[in-house]
Amino acid sequence: MKTAITTLFAASLAAAPVLAQDTEIEIGYMPILPVSQLFVALENGALDEAGLSTDLVEFQNGPAMVQALLAGQLDVAYLGIGPAMVARGRGADIKVVASNIVEQISLVALPPLAADFEGNDAAAAFEAFAAREGRKPVISTFPTGSVPETVLQYWLREEAGIDPDLIEIIHQGTAQVQQALLTGAVDGAAILEPVVSTTLARVEGAVVVAAGAEMFPDQPGAVLAVREGLLEQSPEAVEALVAAHIAATEQLANNPAETAPMVAKHVGGGRLDPAVVEAAITRSSDQFVADPNRIVEGTRAMHDFQIELGTLAQPVDLDALFDLDVFERAAAR
Repeated sequence: MKTAITTLFAASLAAAPVLAQDTEIEIGYMPILPVSQLFVALENGALDEAGLSTDLVEFQNGPAMVQALLAGQLDVAYLGIGPAMVARGRGADIKVVASNIVEQISLVALPPLAADFEGNDAAAAFEAFAAREGRKPVISTFPTGSVPETVLQYWLREEAGIDPDLIEIIHQGTAQVQQALLTGAVDGAAILEPVVSTTLARVEGAVVVAAGAEMFPDQPGAVLAVREGLLEQSPEAVEALVAAHIAATEQLANNPAETAPMVAKHVGGGRLDPAVVEAAITRSSDQFVADPNRIVEGTRAMHDFQIELGTLAQPVDLDALFDLDVFERAAAR
């Protein structure tokens, strides 16, 4: 398998457009597993080979990245589709040119809430917890309008038919959610990898009580977005970036052991156990999807739900948000 992946990667580099001179791009990202394509492309040399010089800017949440995009501070952003819609709706000149991952958000419960789900549906589990503990279960997730928060709200209202008032939702960044779970400061979280795998590995009795496909079928997750100005001025650079992204997606899906050290260097401050990162990549292997066509309808469903919730202030022209042609050109090489 490793030989096949290495051959695929080499072929993708040969096919990717090599720029006459280095193109400098400022990339915003969050240190989370759903943007692993960036980490793999950095570590396997694909971006260097393509003539892309990168300046990385780390963020802890989507809203902060939206502000940076609105201020014109980034050329490229690896962010959730929710913040991407918010940014576009508020005037950021961005285009989604590739998907990263689908159905990534899971609801992980700590004991004793996890035990309440045994033999109970979600509403009964939350009610049993409240009756015993004298308070609502506290569930952590990302800020309002983020993909994890939207997926949690969708699951409560549309999939499980639960009154959101049965739980207390708190909003935190990646590091804060992980710390809250590990210290027992919350009872669960609607969150993504590698937080899920880290929690399962380090908290005895922690359980995933609702997986991604259950919470929001075909949910879009993180995406690769670029500025329209970059697309116009350096289309070859964007195509090279997407070609590297496609190759990285194949590596992640087919060889977790090979890609885990590349990803581990960037997620969790580089302090996560590589075995946990490999487990997270393995658990997500079927969810790494680069083709943006796969998430168009899911994005439309999420958009309409966020309009209903009021987390999107105004409708977003989704046809204007996506540029599917770049992916088609990169994939054809």
